[in-house]
Amino acid sequence: MLKYIGKRLLLMIPVILGISFILFTIMDLTPGDPARVILGDFASQAEIDALREEMGLNDNFFVRYGRYIGNAVTGDLGNSYRSSAPVVEEIAARFPSTLKIALLAMLFAVLIGIPVGIISAVKQYSIADISSTMLALLFTSIPAFWLGLLLILLFSVRLRLLPAVGSDTWKHMLMPSISLAAAQMATIIRMTRSTMLEVIRQDYIRTAKAKGAAPRRVIFHHAIKNALLPVITTVGLSISNLLGGALIIENVFGISGLGTLMVNSVKSKDTPLLIGSVMFAAVVAGLVNLGVDVLYTYVDPRIKAQFVKKKK
Repeated sequence: MLKYIGKRLLLMIPVILGISFILFTIMDLTPGDPARVILGDFASQAEIDALREEMGLNDNFFVRYGRYIGNAVTGDLGNSYRSSAPVVEEIAARFPSTLKIALLAMLFAVLIGIPVGIISAVKQYSIADISSTMLALLFTSIPAFWLGLLLILLFSVRLRLLPAVGSDTWKHMLMPSISLAAAQMATIIRMTRSTMLEVIRQDYIRTAKAKGAAPRRVIFHHAIKNALLPVITTVGLSISNLLGGALIIENVFGISGLGTLMVNSVKSKDTPLLIGSVMFAAVVAGLVNLGVDVLYTYVDPRIKAQFVKKKK
């Protein structure tokens, strides 16, 4: 198992390098001068040229990229052009808000999606099944930012029950999390329903029923565990999607998180801050996917057996 985890961590290195290279290239090709961003519009050309020379911006592309990666390996992601603060500190200050929204959205999606999917499969073609399927299709079709705007109009403007912007209390987190959770919840409902339908048609389920096992025991003891593997995969991918979707939702609800940080860094051509933020998000997504793969071994004994050495 440790060998497998080590290999997966090593495979993340070329992915992170590829992401950083693409972003570094894009930011280098976009118009704008970082020295001008730092000094402001009223700085003289001589001051700008001096700062460019000091920062090494006059070096060729590959020299600058190699210097950045060399510093990043040691944990130094540089300083923000806009605020002059270390990129690591900027990310550390903003990421908790993004993480709270993503985790709360994931909690909503799992706690609602899995039970609804199970009920939909067990009561196939019933009113509950048709209603949940239509609900899943509806939430899949609604963009998260548009749903967020509707929630603001309803609960903040008309009913005045929840605050529209900010992230200070749990009330601030409800609407952003629900907006993010809707599409992922629909995906989990459909995946759970599909896998449960496949499992409950297996021979061992029919055998358990024939032996007189209670329906509740058949579902919760025999069926769910075998249907969880594809659902866990979906949940793992959903966490990565939620971290990415927070980029838009944070701007809709005025939350100062990692997504807002990325958007502002693009607007101000803040290359170190943008690359550092995206690389950090990529590492988090990679670790989440690795955690999902490790979780497989606890759900499915057949996968765990692949990592256990056979006794001679």
